[in-house]
Amino acid sequence: MAVGLLLLLTALCGLGQAMTPEEKQRLRNQVVEMFDHAYQNYMDHAYPADELMPLTCRGRVRGREPSRGDVDDALGKFSLTLIDTLDTLVLLNKTTEFEAAVRRVLSDVRLDNDIVVSVFETNIRVLGGLLGGHSMAVMLKEGGQHMQWYQDELLHMAKDLGLRLLPAFNTSSGLPYPRVNLRHGVRGPETRTGTETDTCTACAGTIILEFAALSRFTGDSIFETHARRAMDFLWEKRQRNSNLVGTTINIHSGEWVRRDSGVGAGIDSYYEYLLKAYVLLGDDLFLQRFNIHYASIMKYISQPPLLLDVHIHKPLLPARTWMDSLLAFFPGLQVLKGDIRPAIETHEMLYQVTKKHNFLPEAFTTDFRVHWAQHPLRPEFAESTYFLFKATGDPYYLEAGRTILDNLNRFARVPCGFAAMKDVRTGSHEDRMDSFFLAEMFKYLFLLFAEPQDLPFDVEDYIFTTEAHLLPLSLSTAPLSSAAASNRTSEEELDDSNFDWTCPNTRLLFPDPAFPRNLREPIRSAIDKSCPRPAPHREPGMGRPPLRAQDFMANNPEHLELLRRMGVSLIHLKDGRVQLVQHASQAVSSVAAEDGVRFMQEMMELSSQQQKEQLPPRAIQIISHPFFGRVVLTAGPAQFGTDLSKSATGVRGFITVAEPYSGCSDITNAEYVQGHIALLQRGQCMFAEKARHIQKAGAIGGIVIDDNEGSSSDTAPLFQMAGDGRSTDDITMPLLFLFHKEGNILLEALKEYRQVEVLLSDKARDRGADVKDTEEDCQSEATSPAPSEPAGETSSAEPEEGSSAQAEDSRPAEETSPADPPADPAQPKDHRDSNAPESGRDSSSQSVDELLADWQEDLEAFKQMEKDEL
Repeated sequence: MAVGLLLLLTALCGLGQAMTPEEKQRLRNQVVEMFDHAYQNYMDHAYPADELMPLTCRGRVRGREPSRGDVDDALGKFSLTLIDTLDTLVLLNKTTEFEAAVRRVLSDVRLDNDIVVSVFETNIRVLGGLLGGHSMAVMLKEGGQHMQWYQDELLHMAKDLGLRLLPAFNTSSGLPYPRVNLRHGVRGPETRTGTETDTCTACAGTIILEFAALSRFTGDSIFETHARRAMDFLWEKRQRNSNLVGTTINIHSGEWVRRDSGVGAGIDSYYEYLLKAYVLLGDDLFLQRFNIHYASIMKYISQPPLLLDVHIHKPLLPARTWMDSLLAFFPGLQVLKGDIRPAIETHEMLYQVTKKHNFLPEAFTTDFRVHWAQHPLRPEFAESTYFLFKATGDPYYLEAGRTILDNLNRFARVPCGFAAMKDVRTGSHEDRMDSFFLAEMFKYLFLLFAEPQDLPFDVEDYIFTTEAHLLPLSLSTAPLSSAAASNRTSEEELDDSNFDWTCPNTRLLFPDPAFPRNLREPIRSAIDKSCPRPAPHREPGMGRPPLRAQDFMANNPEHLELLRRMGVSLIHLKDGRVQLVQHASQAVSSVAAEDGVRFMQEMMELSSQQQKEQLPPRAIQIISHPFFGRVVLTAGPAQFGTDLSKSATGVRGFITVAEPYSGCSDITNAEYVQGHIALLQRGQCMFAEKARHIQKAGAIGGIVIDDNEGSSSDTAPLFQMAGDGRSTDDITMPLLFLFHKEGNILLEALKEYRQVEVLLSDKARDRGADVKDTEEDCQSEATSPAPSEPAGETSSAEPEEGSSAQAEDSRPAEETSPADPPADPAQPKDHRDSNAPESGRDSSSQSVDELLADWQEDLEAFKQMEKDEL
């Protein structure tokens, strides 16, 4: 897919100014305070559980909470968050806390658990955490002031864990099984292991740093041998023409199961570990392989500022029209490689998406709309921001770091820690704080604002693993048996003479401060429609009026010629439908390209009008003490009552439980309901009937709570409440729906604090009384590409999150029928790419499925992404 000039949707006009030492210190202190808030709440409310559930202020113990599917494979009942955080404590100068944490790990953590875990996650988080902790303990002990009692206990634990992971590598290919039982290894169905046939490329290729470090620390070469064998096999299975690897591979046959290739989920850390294995181990074979892959990435995948997936056998053919948030690590890897220009360009694109949505959505389209709305507090953007600041010294990246800090405090901070975002559009939360948030986010942000004297050691003596654990570069000189050496391929095949063999590093590469700014400006000035620009003029000879979407007919030669002039191509799909894609660079002029943008936008609107009305999720925000707006719950909308999307302020009020709780008859405690937001239980009558009863009692709003115990928006698709078959114009207040888990958070808050005030709205407002609801003067808040700018690729707007209507409130939750085909209930809903009808007006009555491209592949890709990497 040819991609020309693109429209980012948010930009600031001002240029970055130098940050004073005092301001850097203030931000550095703020990072430490935020870390303390997250870490202390984990220790107070969750330890020894693997993770903190920050909304309910308790630990997540596998088996006690509703299953989240593959996401839970990271949990092994081994105090995951504590181990993952060990070396962060040292970096943040919390030596006393580190020493106490190490003692807790040694006394409390057991690895001999009869539980199935992800080999990939356990390696990077637990094995990496133990090795990073050991590295820090040795460094402190050698300093002579701390950890004098330490006798390599963490290293002994690491070796024990490494031996428990080794059975996963007992395959003919050397690629590991994706899961292993910590006690029983891989023993077939009786241990729920050994039956898998597929693994992701990153899962098999993100082992070498931890396993090689374990071998170098212990002198036992078996770990490095197995990791190298897996890397060798992946290299051998690359597509020889494109030199790309697929996303999923059969661990027995080596056949590619998913042949799409990119730098995001499923592949990302394979490329990262090739380069970092060279840096850590000094084996130039890894650099040779990385450079060959990198050349193909830059040839086929990198289309600055975008990084687009392609098919490995047909690398000029795009595999999807959206990007996932995990690719945000790649600019940082490009800095390590020494290729700064594309790193700056891609980072700028990611920064603009972050400004628009406050966080990087799990997936976003090539025209920067939300594709999947989750954000589990991923650190990859902060990682790239830090590395770019190290390479350029540009204070612009300090401001980017400030933006990350501000957004975390404004939107993710809750009384018991930091909560993942369930939906970046509404600001609603998920009861989740992954261990990588403490392991990575605060490391990179602290390093971004730190001066050399603030650090307890020189980070240039260490390399960061993909989980940001610190491994000493001195391991490259550690003795190792020749049995661990890789079987080298022929030197002719690996000839890489065109590459600069200078060892990459993160030190200042470009002392000219104007260099990164000059690369950013073309992107920013082209996308910021709020900044002044000349009015467009139609060129002489362009007498034809632009084609309107409602007039378009796919079998009209004149219309096809107009599309061609506007840079819009028509692709015939296998099922007889057509898809429209714009390539601005192929338009006959800039004005024609702008006409193409307008045409594509009209096509989006036409598609939206022809689909069944679907309402997006709503937000219930607890704004009273001690929450102050920091807890946001995802709520289902109603097709009747106040439309919260048209209310600038939402509906604010204290909550009270209606009597009867079902709301199916006259309210008997009307004196308490009047002027309040009533809580109701699902069941026994229609939703509209409940609304009428509480409205009659004087309520200003209502919240229906599911009576199906254990239901949650984490594991069930949201639906919208329909009316009762007759006019609902008499209902003039909002009614929202909460599943049992989210509703229980409200009920528990009411039980403990009695006076609980909430805000019902379409999107959460700023958290905290000290946060001002202001925006940058020159910041655009557009939700679609600016019509006066050409777009590199534009596709029809996706519908909002899929929902199903229910008119009756007497049906069990499990009988809900989503309007769209249901996704895995644990995953966010799918969105769809744009397609045009075959024959214009004659197709105006066609369903949305006939207007939009096949979405099932995207859905499966997202499911696989969750399996590949959390």
